[in-house]
Amino acid sequence: MRLDALVLRAGFARTIAQARQLVVHRHIMVDGARVDRPSFRVAEGQLIHVHQRSETMVPLQVAAAGAHRDVLPAVPAYLDVKLESLQARLVRRPKRTEVPVTCEEQLVVEFYAR
Repeated sequence: MRLDALVLRAGFARTIAQARQLVVHRHIMVDGARVDRPSFRVAEGQLIHVHQRSETMVPLQVAAAGAHRDVLPAVPAYLDVKLESLQARLVRRPKRTEVPVTCEEQLVVEFYAR
């Protein structure tokens, strides 16, 4: 539910670093207000969109054309994305199985249980 992760999952950015940069440079808005913190927690029903003046930037035009579809996985079910208008809405909280994490939780629990 972090803003930078949702920008990446929506297909606005090609990498997580690019998604963080879009947020930090104030190109991303949540419900009409600019947000510059990548760790911003998006609530259910909030609209994530690109600022009107930023829509003309080349990387965002490439994203709107759908060029990142070959690199990124499919848009998850918890996001309602309108890529051509660079808008996404968080429909519901993601389930644990829908979040791609490269960490074995059980190993972390066993490590700290010592």
